[in-house]
Parts: sequence; C-alpha cells; structure tokens
Amino acid sequence: MILTRDSLKEASVHKRIAELGIAMRVLSEEELAASRAAPLAEVDLSAGVWLFGYGSLIWNPAFHFTDRLTGTVYGYHRRFCLWTHLGRGCPERPGLVLGLERGGSCRGVVFHIAPDAVEEELAIVWRREMLSGAYVPRWVDVHTALGHVRAITFVINHAHERYARLLPDDRVAEVIATAEGFLGPCADYLINTVDHLAALGIRDRPLESLRQRVLARWSAPPAA
Repeated sequence: MILTRDSLKEASVHKRIAELGIAMRVLSEEELAASRAAPLAEVDLSAGVWLFGYGSLIWNPAFHFTDRLTGTVYGYHRRFCLWTHLGRGCPERPGLVLGLERGGSCRGVVFHIAPDAVEEELAIVWRREMLSGAYVPRWVDVHTALGHVRAITFVINHAHERYARLLPDDRVAEVIATAEGFLGPCADYLINTVDHLAALGIRDRPLESLRQRVLARWSAPPAA
C-alpha cells in the first residue's frame, strides 16, 4: 500500500488498523480537528501556511502545495525515535520512524499551502501525522535561501507510549533491517529519505551511516 492524498482523505489507515485488529489508540476526527485548530487559532492564514517536512513528507507529500524550498530548522534534529506497529512494522516486529528531537539542526523541505486549500490539505496531513498523537504540532522558523519562513511541523511527543528513547545505533539498524508493515519494509523508509535528501543536496551523515549499517546486515553471511 502507498499513502496517497485520496487514501488519506478516505481515512484508509484508520480502516486498515481496524482490519488488522491492532490494539492502538487513534484520534477521532473530532480530536484531529481540535488538535489542528489549536496551533492555527491565532495565525493569519491569508497568505496560506508553510509546512516543514523532514522524512517521508519529502518524498511522498500526498497533499497539494504551491511551492517548496529546502531549509534548515535550528533546535531540532531528525532521529528514528518512534516505534511503529503498522505502516513500517507490525506488533510482532515493530519498526522505527523519524521524529524531530530536541537539539542540533535539521535540513528538510518546507511546503507552501495556498490560503484557500489550508483547511482541506492540513486535514489530510493531520490524518497522516497525528493519527495516534505521537507527534506535537509546533511552529518553527525555517531558514531558506529566500529568507526565513514560519512553518508548522511535527516534533516527537515524549509522553507517548511509542516514544523510543535513545537507542544504540546497532539496535536501530537491526530494527530497520528486519521490520516490515503494510506500507512496506522499514528499510525502504530510511533509504528513500536518504536518497531524496541527497537529490536535494542535503547530507545527513547519521542517516547515511545508518543506511550503511542496514546494508551491511543484509550482506552479512548468516550465522553458523
């Protein structure tokens, strides 16, 4: 399965969770709407909204946007810090996905959503990113070649039950190399992110090193 704009509009991930019988708390449409309205309440939307992506939003945004720029956010860095039991893993073998963690900096892509599309497009993004409340919507300054823009992004929720604290690199590589869910192998998520960052001229050495660890695990001879 591939996440698309239409599948997110139809809440297909919610339906898949029900079909698979996965025991996890998901936010209702009412809860999603409330969590979306809160950060937008006192913001002027007449010029639209900027949204900062640092992982799969870069290579599969699945929402409509009018412009995109590469940029840097200071005070956060991307890290595999969220366990997933569905998209890139399963209950028996959970995977890991990216979140924004405190400290350092993060280069990614900032997308502009037109004023008349903000409500519909952010509703789609929220169904994807805020499905279980594992992230916290946060306004950040994104520094681009054209100046800085104020954008909304999603940082890891430290209080969430699936928050993965600092794990050893070997453990992260083992999880990513072996986990798979209905969206595909966890390793594809890592490799797609690294490849698309590189195509944009963005180097993320920790992720590149992690990819090498995963590839090395795949090529290693089986234990006797």
